[in-house]
Amino acid sequence: MARITRRDFTKTAAVASATALSASRVYGANERLRIGFIGLGNRGDQVLSAFLEHKDCDVTALCDIYQPYVDFAAKKTGGTPKQFSDYRKLIAEKDIDAVVIVTPDHWHALQTVEACAAGKDVYCEKPLSMCVAEGRAMVRAARNNKRIVQCGIQRMSSTFCQEAAEIIRSGGIGKVTAVRAFHVQNEWPKGIGNPTDEKPPEGFDWEKWLGPAPAKKYNKNHTFYRFRWFYDYSGGQLTNFGVHYLAQIQASLGKDAPKSVVALGGKFANFDNREVPDTMEVLWHYPGDTLVTFSQFNATGAPPAAKPCEIEFRGTTGTMYFRTNGYEIVPEVVTNNEFAARTPLDRTIEKGWRVGAKPQIEAKMVSGKILDADHARNFLDCVKSRKTPTCDVEYGHRCTTAALIANIAHRTKTYLEWDAKAERFTNSEDANKLLSYEYRKPYKLN
Repeated sequence: MARITRRDFTKTAAVASATALSASRVYGANERLRIGFIGLGNRGDQVLSAFLEHKDCDVTALCDIYQPYVDFAAKKTGGTPKQFSDYRKLIAEKDIDAVVIVTPDHWHALQTVEACAAGKDVYCEKPLSMCVAEGRAMVRAARNNKRIVQCGIQRMSSTFCQEAAEIIRSGGIGKVTAVRAFHVQNEWPKGIGNPTDEKPPEGFDWEKWLGPAPAKKYNKNHTFYRFRWFYDYSGGQLTNFGVHYLAQIQASLGKDAPKSVVALGGKFANFDNREVPDTMEVLWHYPGDTLVTFSQFNATGAPPAAKPCEIEFRGTTGTMYFRTNGYEIVPEVVTNNEFAARTPLDRTIEKGWRVGAKPQIEAKMVSGKILDADHARNFLDCVKSRKTPTCDVEYGHRCTTAALIANIAHRTKTYLEWDAKAERFTNSEDANKLLSYEYRKPYKLN
Protein backbone atom coordinates (compact mmCIF):
# COMPACT_ATOMS: atom_id res chain seq x y z
CA MET A 1 0.00 0.00 0.00
CA ALA A 2 1.15 3.53 -0.71
CA ARG A 3 2.36 5.50 2.31
CA ILE A 4 0.17 8.47 3.16
CA THR A 5 2.25 11.64 3.29
CA ARG A 6 1.97 14.78 5.42
CA ARG A 7 1.43 16.92 2.34
CA ASP A 8 -1.84 15.23 1.60
CA PHE A 9 -2.41 12.40 4.00
CA THR A 10 -5.63 11.28 2.34
CA LYS A 11 -4.23 10.71 -1.14
CA THR A 12 -3.88 7.24 -2.56
CA ALA A 13 -2.10 6.13 -5.69
CA ALA A 14 -5.36 6.16 -7.61
CA VAL A 15 -5.98 9.88 -7.20
CA ALA A 16 -5.86 11.73 -10.51
CA SER A 17 -6.60 15.33 -9.71
CA ALA A 18 -4.52 16.62 -12.62
CA THR A 19 -7.00 15.19 -15.11
CA ALA A 20 -9.83 16.98 -13.33
CA LEU A 21 -8.13 20.30 -14.00
CA SER A 22 -8.36 19.80 -17.73
CA ALA A 23 -11.96 18.67 -17.56
CA SER A 24 -13.62 21.62 -15.83
CA ARG A 25 -13.26 25.33 -15.87
CA VAL A 26 -11.35 26.82 -12.98
CA TYR A 27 -13.56 29.13 -10.94
CA GLY A 28 -12.38 32.49 -9.72
CA ALA A 29 -11.30 32.60 -6.08
CA ASN A 30 -14.24 34.84 -5.15
CA GLU A 31 -16.77 33.31 -7.52
CA ARG A 32 -19.94 32.00 -5.91
CA LEU A 33 -20.74 28.33 -6.34
CA ARG A 34 -24.29 27.12 -6.92
CA ILE A 35 -25.03 24.09 -4.75
CA GLY A 36 -27.95 21.67 -4.76
CA PHE A 37 -28.82 19.60 -1.66
CA ILE A 38 -30.27 16.10 -1.85
CA GLY A 39 -31.48 14.89 1.55
CA LEU A 40 -32.45 17.38 4.27
CA GLY A 41 -33.17 15.28 7.33
CA ASN A 42 -31.14 15.20 10.53
CA ARG A 43 -27.66 15.04 9.01
CA GLY A 44 -28.69 16.94 5.90
CA ASP A 45 -29.76 19.86 8.04
CA GLN A 46 -26.40 19.85 9.85
CA VAL A 47 -24.40 19.78 6.63
CA LEU A 48 -26.60 22.50 5.14
CA SER A 49 -25.69 24.72 8.10
CA ALA A 50 -22.00 24.04 7.43
CA PHE A 51 -22.23 25.12 3.80
CA LEU A 52 -24.31 28.19 4.61
CA GLU A 53 -21.42 29.52 6.71
CA HIS A 54 -19.50 30.24 3.51
CA LYS A 55 -20.29 33.45 1.64
CA ASP A 56 -19.22 32.04 -1.73
CA CYS A 57 -21.82 29.26 -1.53
CA ASP A 58 -25.31 29.75 -2.96
CA VAL A 59 -27.74 26.93 -2.11
CA THR A 60 -29.93 27.23 -5.17
CA ALA A 61 -31.82 23.90 -5.10
CA LEU A 62 -33.23 21.55 -2.47
CA CYS A 63 -34.55 18.00 -2.75
CA ASP A 64 -36.22 15.67 -0.28
CA ILE A 65 -39.14 13.27 -0.40
CA TYR A 66 -40.57 14.83 2.78
CA GLN A 67 -41.86 18.33 2.09
CA PRO A 68 -41.64 19.63 5.70
CA TYR A 69 -37.88 19.11 5.51
CA VAL A 70 -37.70 21.06 2.25
CA ASP A 71 -39.75 23.90 3.72
CA PHE A 72 -37.53 24.07 6.80
CA ALA A 73 -34.35 24.10 4.70
CA ALA A 74 -35.67 26.72 2.27
CA LYS A 75 -36.42 29.07 5.14
CA LYS A 76 -32.95 28.44 6.55
CA THR A 77 -31.22 29.47 3.32
CA GLY A 78 -32.87 32.89 3.44
CA GLY A 79 -33.45 32.71 -0.29
CA THR A 80 -35.80 31.09 -2.79
CA PRO A 81 -34.09 27.86 -3.85
CA LYS A 82 -35.79 25.62 -6.37
CA GLN A 83 -37.55 22.68 -4.74
CA PHE A 84 -37.70 19.06 -5.91
CA SER A 85 -38.93 15.71 -4.66
CA ASP A 86 -37.11 13.82 -7.45
CA TYR A 87 -33.31 14.04 -7.14
CA ARG A 88 -32.88 13.37 -10.87
CA LYS A 89 -34.54 16.66 -11.71
CA LEU A 90 -32.17 18.52 -9.39
CA ILE A 91 -29.14 16.82 -10.92
CA ALA A 92 -30.36 17.75 -14.40
CA GLU A 93 -30.39 21.47 -13.54
CA LYS A 94 -27.75 23.15 -15.73
CA ASP A 95 -27.18 26.07 -13.38
CA ILE A 96 -25.95 23.90 -10.48
CA ASP A 97 -22.19 23.48 -10.05
CA ALA A 98 -22.19 20.77 -7.38
CA VAL A 99 -24.52 18.61 -5.32
CA VAL A 100 -24.41 17.61 -1.67
CA ILE A 101 -25.82 14.13 -1.01
CA VAL A 102 -27.02 13.44 2.54
CA THR A 103 -29.58 10.74 1.91
CA PRO A 104 -29.78 7.32 3.64
CA ASP A 105 -26.78 5.10 2.86
CA HIS A 106 -28.54 2.89 0.30
CA TRP A 107 -29.03 5.91 -1.98
CA HIS A 108 -25.44 7.26 -1.94
CA ALA A 109 -23.96 5.28 -4.81
CA LEU A 110 -26.79 5.71 -7.30
CA GLN A 111 -27.09 9.45 -6.72
CA THR A 112 -23.33 10.06 -6.78
CA VAL A 113 -22.78 8.12 -9.99
CA GLU A 114 -25.65 9.90 -11.73
CA ALA A 115 -24.49 13.31 -10.51
CA CYS A 116 -20.97 12.68 -11.84
CA ALA A 117 -22.37 11.60 -15.18
CA ALA A 118 -24.36 14.85 -15.28
CA GLY A 119 -21.16 16.85 -14.86
CA LYS A 120 -21.69 17.78 -11.22
CA ASP A 121 -19.06 17.72 -8.47
CA VAL A 122 -20.26 15.85 -5.40
CA TYR A 123 -20.02 16.02 -1.62
CA CYS A 124 -21.38 12.69 -0.32
CA GLU A 125 -21.83 11.91 3.35
CA LYS A 126 -20.26 8.85 4.88
CA PRO A 127 -20.44 5.91 4.83
CA LEU A 128 -19.73 6.21 1.14
CA SER A 129 -21.56 3.05 0.10
CA MET A 130 -23.56 0.00 1.14
CA CYS A 131 -21.18 -2.51 -0.45
CA VAL A 132 -17.66 -2.60 -1.85
CA ALA A 133 -18.79 -2.81 -5.48
CA GLU A 134 -20.84 0.38 -5.06
CA GLY A 135 -17.84 2.24 -3.65
CA ARG A 136 -15.62 1.21 -6.53
CA ALA A 137 -18.33 2.30 -9.00
CA MET A 138 -18.41 5.72 -7.31
CA VAL A 139 -14.64 6.10 -7.65
CA ARG A 140 -14.85 5.05 -11.29
CA ALA A 141 -17.64 7.57 -11.99
CA ALA A 142 -15.61 10.37 -10.39
CA ARG A 143 -12.50 9.54 -12.41
CA ASN A 144 -14.20 8.85 -15.73
CA ASN A 145 -16.18 12.09 -15.54
CA LYS A 146 -13.27 14.07 -14.04
CA ARG A 147 -15.31 15.15 -11.03
CA ILE A 148 -14.32 16.37 -7.58
CA VAL A 149 -15.96 14.00 -5.09
CA GLN A 150 -15.55 14.57 -1.36
CA CYS A 151 -16.63 11.95 1.20
CA GLY A 152 -18.14 13.50 4.31
CA ILE A 153 -15.62 12.31 6.90
CA GLN A 154 -15.20 15.73 8.46
CA ARG A 155 -12.12 15.02 10.60
CA MET A 156 -10.01 14.75 7.47
CA SER A 157 -10.19 18.56 7.20
CA SER A 158 -9.34 19.10 10.88
CA THR A 159 -5.84 20.38 11.63
CA PHE A 160 -5.49 18.61 14.96
CA CYS A 161 -6.61 15.29 13.43
CA GLN A 162 -4.01 15.67 10.69
CA GLU A 163 -1.37 16.51 13.28
CA ALA A 164 -2.26 13.49 15.43
CA ALA A 165 -2.05 11.19 12.42
CA GLU A 166 1.35 12.57 11.42
CA ILE A 167 2.77 12.06 14.94
CA ILE A 168 1.85 8.39 14.91
CA ARG A 169 2.79 7.81 11.28
CA SER A 170 6.25 9.30 11.84
CA GLY A 171 6.96 7.09 14.85
CA GLY A 172 6.09 9.62 17.53
CA ILE A 173 4.85 6.94 19.94
CA GLY A 174 7.09 4.16 18.64
CA LYS A 175 5.91 1.04 16.87
CA VAL A 176 2.10 0.92 17.11
CA THR A 177 1.06 -2.66 17.70
CA ALA A 178 -2.55 -2.14 18.79
CA VAL A 179 -5.31 0.40 18.18
CA ARG A 180 -8.67 0.31 19.94
CA ALA A 181 -11.77 2.28 18.95
CA PHE A 182 -14.96 2.49 20.99
CA HIS A 183 -18.64 3.21 20.42
CA VAL A 184 -20.53 3.11 23.73
CA GLN A 185 -24.26 3.77 23.67
CA ASN A 186 -26.55 2.27 26.29
CA GLU A 187 -29.98 1.80 24.70
CA TRP A 188 -31.45 -0.55 27.31
CA PRO A 189 -34.26 -1.37 27.99
CA LYS A 190 -36.35 -0.28 24.98
CA GLY A 191 -33.82 0.41 22.25
CA ILE A 192 -35.70 1.67 19.20
CA GLY A 193 -38.90 -0.17 20.17
CA ASN A 194 -41.09 -2.62 18.26
CA PRO A 195 -43.49 -0.61 16.10
CA THR A 196 -45.78 -2.55 13.80
CA ASP A 197 -45.96 -2.09 10.04
CA GLU A 198 -48.46 0.59 9.04
CA LYS A 199 -49.40 3.07 6.33
CA PRO A 200 -46.85 5.81 5.62
CA PRO A 201 -47.66 9.22 7.12
CA GLU A 202 -49.30 11.83 4.92
CA GLY A 203 -46.79 13.47 2.60
CA PHE A 204 -44.13 10.78 2.99
CA ASP A 205 -43.28 8.95 -0.25
CA TRP A 206 -42.35 5.46 0.97
CA GLU A 207 -41.67 4.18 -2.55
CA LYS A 208 -39.09 6.92 -3.14
CA TRP A 209 -37.56 6.25 0.25
CA LEU A 210 -37.01 2.58 -0.62
CA GLY A 211 -35.56 3.29 -4.05
CA PRO A 212 -33.16 0.44 -4.91
CA ALA A 213 -33.81 -1.34 -1.58
CA PRO A 214 -36.15 -4.37 -1.42
CA ALA A 215 -39.88 -3.67 -1.40
CA LYS A 216 -41.55 -4.05 2.00
CA LYS A 217 -44.28 -2.51 4.11
CA TYR A 218 -43.69 0.81 5.83
CA ASN A 219 -42.33 0.69 9.37
CA LYS A 220 -41.32 3.91 11.07
CA ASN A 221 -38.11 2.29 12.36
CA HIS A 222 -36.96 1.90 8.76
CA THR A 223 -36.96 5.68 8.23
CA PHE A 224 -35.58 8.91 9.78
CA TYR A 225 -32.24 8.04 11.39
CA ARG A 226 -33.38 4.63 12.67
CA PHE A 227 -32.81 3.18 9.20
CA ARG A 228 -29.23 2.65 10.47
CA TRP A 229 -30.42 -0.37 12.45
CA PHE A 230 -31.39 -2.32 9.29
CA TYR A 231 -29.15 -3.96 6.69
CA ASP A 232 -31.26 -2.95 3.69
CA TYR A 233 -30.34 0.69 4.27
CA SER A 234 -27.16 0.74 6.36
CA GLY A 235 -24.34 -1.22 7.97
CA GLY A 236 -25.23 -0.25 11.53
CA GLN A 237 -23.01 1.68 13.91
CA LEU A 238 -19.98 -0.09 12.47
CA THR A 239 -20.37 1.90 9.25
CA ASN A 240 -21.99 4.93 10.88
CA PHE A 241 -19.32 5.61 13.54
CA GLY A 242 -16.71 3.06 12.57
CA VAL A 243 -15.90 4.74 9.26
CA HIS A 244 -14.98 7.93 11.15
CA TYR A 245 -12.63 5.97 13.39
CA LEU A 246 -11.12 3.98 10.53
CA ALA A 247 -10.38 7.18 8.61
CA GLN A 248 -8.29 8.45 11.53
CA ILE A 249 -6.69 5.06 12.14
CA GLN A 250 -5.72 4.35 8.54
CA ALA A 251 -4.30 7.85 8.09
CA SER A 252 -2.30 7.38 11.30
CA LEU A 253 -0.94 3.99 10.31
CA GLY A 254 -0.22 5.07 6.74
CA LYS A 255 -2.24 2.10 5.48
CA ASP A 256 -5.45 2.16 3.51
CA ALA A 257 -6.66 -1.42 3.94
CA PRO A 258 -6.42 -4.35 6.36
CA LYS A 259 -5.07 -7.81 5.53
CA SER A 260 -7.77 -9.72 7.37
CA VAL A 261 -10.80 -9.32 9.61
CA VAL A 262 -12.99 -11.24 12.05
CA ALA A 263 -16.05 -10.09 14.02
CA LEU A 264 -18.32 -11.34 16.79
CA GLY A 265 -21.49 -9.87 18.24
CA GLY A 266 -25.25 -9.79 18.14
CA LYS A 267 -28.42 -8.47 19.78
CA PHE A 268 -27.27 -9.11 23.33
CA ALA A 269 -29.14 -6.44 25.32
CA ASN A 270 -32.11 -5.13 23.37
CA PHE A 271 -35.47 -6.55 22.47
CA ASP A 272 -36.47 -4.23 19.63
CA ASN A 273 -36.91 -4.96 15.93
CA ARG A 274 -33.36 -4.03 14.80
CA GLU A 275 -31.27 -6.32 12.61
CA VAL A 276 -27.76 -5.03 13.33
CA PRO A 277 -25.85 -5.94 16.52
CA ASP A 278 -26.09 -3.86 19.66
CA THR A 279 -22.88 -5.45 20.95
CA MET A 280 -19.92 -6.16 18.69
CA GLU A 281 -16.17 -6.72 18.59
CA VAL A 282 -14.27 -6.40 15.31
CA LEU A 283 -10.59 -7.24 14.86
CA TRP A 284 -8.59 -6.20 11.79
CA HIS A 285 -4.97 -7.13 11.06
CA TYR A 286 -3.22 -4.30 9.19
CA PRO A 287 0.00 -4.50 7.16
CA GLY A 288 3.01 -3.72 9.32
CA ASP A 289 1.47 -5.91 12.02
CA THR A 290 -0.98 -3.71 13.89
CA LEU A 291 -4.17 -5.10 15.38
CA VAL A 292 -7.13 -2.72 15.24
CA THR A 293 -10.34 -3.30 17.17
CA PHE A 294 -13.79 -1.70 17.12
CA SER A 295 -15.76 -2.25 20.32
CA GLN A 296 -19.48 -1.51 20.31
CA PHE A 297 -21.07 -1.77 23.75
CA ASN A 298 -24.70 -1.61 24.71
CA ALA A 299 -23.75 -0.92 28.32
CA THR A 300 -23.07 1.86 30.79
CA GLY A 301 -19.86 3.73 31.44
CA ALA A 302 -16.93 5.13 29.49
CA PRO A 303 -14.70 3.05 27.19
CA PRO A 304 -12.50 0.67 29.21
CA ALA A 305 -9.31 2.62 28.62
CA ALA A 306 -6.84 4.22 31.01
CA LYS A 307 -8.35 7.51 29.88
CA PRO A 308 -11.80 7.91 28.27
CA CYS A 309 -11.34 8.34 24.55
CA GLU A 310 -12.69 7.55 21.10
CA ILE A 311 -9.51 5.81 19.89
CA GLU A 312 -6.37 4.70 21.71
CA PHE A 313 -3.14 4.10 19.83
CA ARG A 314 -0.75 1.84 21.77
CA GLY A 315 2.90 2.32 20.82
CA THR A 316 6.15 0.99 22.22
CA THR A 317 7.20 4.39 23.61
CA GLY A 318 3.80 5.81 24.49
CA THR A 319 0.04 5.86 24.05
CA MET A 320 -2.12 8.42 22.27
CA TYR A 321 -5.65 8.87 23.58
CA PHE A 322 -7.62 10.46 20.75
CA ARG A 323 -10.89 12.31 21.26
CA THR A 324 -13.07 14.46 19.04
CA ASN A 325 -11.87 17.55 20.92
CA GLY A 326 -8.15 16.78 21.02
CA TYR A 327 -5.59 14.16 21.95
CA GLU A 328 -3.19 13.29 24.75
CA ILE A 329 0.15 11.48 24.54
CA VAL A 330 1.22 9.56 27.64
CA PRO A 331 4.86 8.40 27.54
CA GLU A 332 5.75 4.83 28.44
CA VAL A 333 8.56 4.27 30.97
CA VAL A 334 11.06 2.21 28.96
CA THR A 335 14.09 0.23 30.12
CA ASN A 336 16.98 -1.01 28.02
CA ASN A 337 17.22 -4.13 30.18
CA GLU A 338 15.90 -7.49 29.06
CA PHE A 339 12.72 -8.76 30.65
CA ALA A 340 13.85 -10.73 33.69
CA ALA A 341 13.59 -14.51 33.91
CA ARG A 342 11.43 -15.20 36.94
CA THR A 343 13.09 -17.51 39.44
CA PRO A 344 12.44 -18.52 43.06
CA LEU A 345 16.20 -18.35 43.74
CA ASP A 346 16.69 -14.62 43.12
CA ARG A 347 13.62 -12.37 43.15
CA THR A 348 15.79 -9.26 43.14
CA ILE A 349 16.52 -9.79 39.44
CA GLU A 350 12.82 -9.93 38.72
CA LYS A 351 12.09 -6.83 40.79
CA GLY A 352 15.03 -4.83 39.47
CA TRP A 353 14.79 -5.35 35.74
CA ARG A 354 13.22 -1.90 35.32
CA VAL A 355 16.13 -0.11 36.97
CA GLY A 356 17.09 2.93 34.93
CA ALA A 357 13.77 3.02 33.10
CA LYS A 358 12.65 6.42 31.81
CA PRO A 359 10.34 7.95 29.18
CA GLN A 360 11.76 8.34 25.67
CA ILE A 361 9.15 10.83 24.47
CA GLU A 362 7.45 13.86 26.00
CA ALA A 363 3.92 14.05 27.30
CA LYS A 364 1.63 16.18 25.19
CA MET A 365 -1.97 17.38 25.32
CA VAL A 366 -3.65 19.17 22.42
CA SER A 367 -7.15 20.60 22.10
CA GLY A 368 -8.92 20.91 18.79
CA LYS A 369 -12.19 20.85 16.91
CA ILE A 370 -13.76 18.83 14.12
CA LEU A 371 -16.01 21.22 12.22
CA ASP A 372 -18.42 20.40 9.40
CA ALA A 373 -17.80 23.90 8.05
CA ASP A 374 -14.07 23.21 7.56
CA HIS A 375 -14.84 20.15 5.47
CA ALA A 376 -17.39 22.08 3.43
CA ARG A 377 -14.78 24.81 2.92
CA ASN A 378 -12.27 22.29 1.62
CA PHE A 379 -14.81 20.93 -0.85
CA LEU A 380 -15.74 24.38 -2.15
CA ASP A 381 -12.07 25.30 -2.55
CA CYS A 382 -11.38 22.09 -4.46
CA VAL A 383 -14.35 22.60 -6.76
CA LYS A 384 -12.78 25.93 -7.71
CA SER A 385 -9.15 24.80 -7.94
CA ARG A 386 -9.73 21.19 -9.10
CA LYS A 387 -7.30 20.02 -6.45
CA THR A 388 -7.83 16.76 -4.56
CA PRO A 389 -10.07 17.18 -1.48
CA THR A 390 -8.94 16.06 1.97
CA CYS A 391 -11.28 13.07 1.86
CA ASP A 392 -11.27 12.19 -1.81
CA VAL A 393 -13.74 9.53 -2.94
CA GLU A 394 -10.97 6.90 -3.17
CA TYR A 395 -9.94 7.38 0.45
CA GLY A 396 -13.58 7.47 1.56
CA HIS A 397 -14.07 4.21 -0.30
CA ARG A 398 -11.09 2.59 1.42
CA CYS A 399 -12.26 3.63 4.89
CA THR A 400 -15.81 2.47 4.19
CA THR A 401 -14.55 -0.83 2.74
CA ALA A 402 -12.79 -1.77 5.99
CA ALA A 403 -16.09 -1.43 7.84
CA LEU A 404 -18.12 -3.21 5.15
CA ILE A 405 -15.89 -6.29 5.09
CA ALA A 406 -16.11 -6.46 8.88
CA ASN A 407 -19.89 -6.68 8.59
CA ILE A 408 -19.43 -9.48 6.07
CA ALA A 409 -17.15 -11.31 8.51
CA HIS A 410 -19.81 -11.00 11.20
CA ARG A 411 -22.69 -12.08 9.00
CA THR A 412 -20.80 -15.09 7.59
CA LYS A 413 -19.19 -15.97 10.96
CA THR A 414 -15.87 -16.25 9.13
CA TYR A 415 -12.25 -15.16 9.50
CA LEU A 416 -11.65 -13.41 6.19
CA GLU A 417 -8.42 -12.62 4.35
CA TRP A 418 -8.59 -9.50 2.17
CA ASP A 419 -6.83 -8.68 -1.09
CA ALA A 420 -7.16 -4.90 -1.18
CA LYS A 421 -5.85 -4.56 -4.73
CA ALA A 422 -8.34 -7.02 -6.20
CA GLU A 423 -11.01 -6.06 -3.63
CA ARG A 424 -11.81 -9.71 -3.04
CA PHE A 425 -11.56 -12.19 -0.20
CA THR A 426 -8.96 -14.85 -0.89
CA ASN A 427 -10.42 -17.54 1.36
CA SER A 428 -14.23 -17.39 0.96
CA GLU A 429 -16.32 -17.31 -2.19
CA ASP A 430 -19.46 -17.12 -0.05
CA ALA A 431 -18.16 -13.88 1.46
CA ASN A 432 -17.29 -12.53 -2.00
CA LYS A 433 -20.95 -12.83 -2.95
CA LEU A 434 -21.74 -10.11 -0.37
CA LEU A 435 -19.39 -7.55 -1.95
CA SER A 436 -22.28 -6.48 -4.17
CA TYR A 437 -26.05 -6.77 -4.20
CA GLU A 438 -28.84 -6.54 -6.74
CA TYR A 439 -30.94 -3.38 -6.88
CA ARG A 440 -34.69 -3.56 -6.99
CA LYS A 441 -35.98 -2.97 -10.52
CA PRO A 442 -35.98 -0.60 -12.34
CA TYR A 443 -33.01 0.87 -10.43
CA LYS A 444 -29.60 0.17 -11.90
CA LEU A 445 -26.10 1.35 -11.07
CA ASN A 446 -24.16 2.03 -14.28
